[in-house]
Amino acid sequence: MNRQRTRLLPLLIGGILGAGAVPALAAGFPDFPEPGMVYTLSNASAGNQVLAFRRAANGGLTSAGAVASGGVGTGAALASQGALAMTADGQWLFAVNAGSDSISSFAVRPGGLVLADTAPSGGATPVSLAVHGRLLYVLNQGGSGNISGFWVGPGGHLAPIPGSTRPLSSSAASAEQVGFSPDGERLVVSEKATGLLDIFQVLDFGMVSGPVTHPSNGAGPYGFTFTGRDELLVTEAGNDSVSAYDLGWNSLTTISASVPSDGLAPCWIAATPDGRYAYAANAHVGTIAGYRIAPDGALTFLAITSPDAYPLLDLAVASRYLYALDDGDGQILGFQVRPDGSLDALAGATGLPTSAAGLAAD
Repeated sequence: MNRQRTRLLPLLIGGILGAGAVPALAAGFPDFPEPGMVYTLSNASAGNQVLAFRRAANGGLTSAGAVASGGVGTGAALASQGALAMTADGQWLFAVNAGSDSISSFAVRPGGLVLADTAPSGGATPVSLAVHGRLLYVLNQGGSGNISGFWVGPGGHLAPIPGSTRPLSSSAASAEQVGFSPDGERLVVSEKATGLLDIFQVLDFGMVSGPVTHPSNGAGPYGFTFTGRDELLVTEAGNDSVSAYDLGWNSLTTISASVPSDGLAPCWIAATPDGRYAYAANAHVGTIAGYRIAPDGALTFLAITSPDAYPLLDLAVASRYLYALDDGDGQILGFQVRPDGSLDALAGATGLPTSAAGLAAD
């Protein structure tokens, strides 16, 4: 396979379809943040829904209704990151239906979400999604575990890519997240049980090769995020820490090894749009660990924020705001990210089901 063609295809498709470009890093937070939206899943076994919340310019949330996904959830919190995914242009939202082995696409309209399509996920118990342009991959955690690819066609139609379904390194991987590198040329999967990080290369026509596997610096690699470049930040739930790597074509080079989170079981992680700060949720104690990110991706622990919520199950960043899902108390917690990386609490949202899973924000 010609690597130059491989590298150009995702960018070409993104340019044609208008949602694949990787935005440049901002120099800082905007002085006047635009309003936006925050989404989570009900994950209800009687019928899955996307729950929508309007985000005001000051970060506050108000309910904007719920839209059925055409599938069902598990009725219990999902142990994953990325149950919801949104295109870079904010025009399409995708959700897993872990109880019916399907995924759904939604058009994001000024008046709210519109269900576009629901399709089989290509495996059992889909828990995580990754999107780049109109290329969508799903991580199926059930059975022997796999990833499977889709093209998002006109009107949000989900078209399975023939031959795109790939196994993980083990049938007992307990994989927790799938995600694209910022350039869309690679897919990363975190395998908690095996302690491995998988790299798949994105080929022509949305196919992938691999995985090439790499041992995690610490036990239990769980959630991950990119800084906007090729620096990959991975939580280590079994090691109570976060590591930073430089992602090569099929390699990982450690930048910061297992920086402690000052908590227990950090699982979910999100980075600010300017790539300066990252936040990891210590799921077993309900605290948020803050990190400063150096230009080379190196991590420095900043501080712990204790929002008096347990457990914390997911994180999402929009503009200068951080949101955390506390499904045990049925709420989304809101925080403003200060210029020094510290967090100030904001009014969030309440009344969520305890099965809620996933967060996406714009």
